[in-house]
Amino acid sequence: MLTKLRGKAQLWLTYWAKLAYRLGLRPNFVSALGLSLATSSAAAYVMWHDHWLMPPLAPTLLLLSGLCDALDGALARAYGSVSAFGGFFDSLLDRYADAIVLIGVMLGGLCDVLWGSLALMGSLLTSYARARAEAEGVRMESIGLIERPERILILASSSFIAIARAEALRWAVILLAFLTNLTVLQRAVHFSREVKRRKASRTT
Repeated sequence: MLTKLRGKAQLWLTYWAKLAYRLGLRPNFVSALGLSLATSSAAAYVMWHDHWLMPPLAPTLLLLSGLCDALDGALARAYGSVSAFGGFFDSLLDRYADAIVLIGVMLGGLCDVLWGSLALMGSLLTSYARARAEAEGVRMESIGLIERPERILILASSSFIAIARAEALRWAVILLAFLTNLTVLQRAVHFSREVKRRKASRTT
């Protein structure tokens, strides 16, 4: 089922990538646009209680930011513009986006600072664990409970629910604090096992 869904998602992204390319959009621009949308989302979270438009606007902008994150990679792959700098630039902006949004949620008083800080730490370390492991030749794709798309969906969906039930967003951040740090632990264990397995295979 997940494989079929992933295949359909790739087809959908390829369609939008072609449309974006015809409009003159390029991967690095889309990455930067994603960060701009995330920053706007964070601002809406900060002003959550100031205007009725802010609660629906914040998660909507967050989802659009996530779409840009998926689209820039699809655009690069579809038109052969994958590059080391592009991957680095995209990853760097994603980390800023993750941090800015969660800081916005905290500044808006929508979660406890402790849980928000733990969720932020887990989000950043999830990505760092993958980057560091893959630098050592250990693949981390799909290792662990949640990655960036799942984090965005949890935060965005709980934000929409929070329009009617304010505590939903607070509980979602607590959930993210647990799941992200558990994902870091899972990746650390996976990396340790892979290193030991490779070491054992070299000695036999």
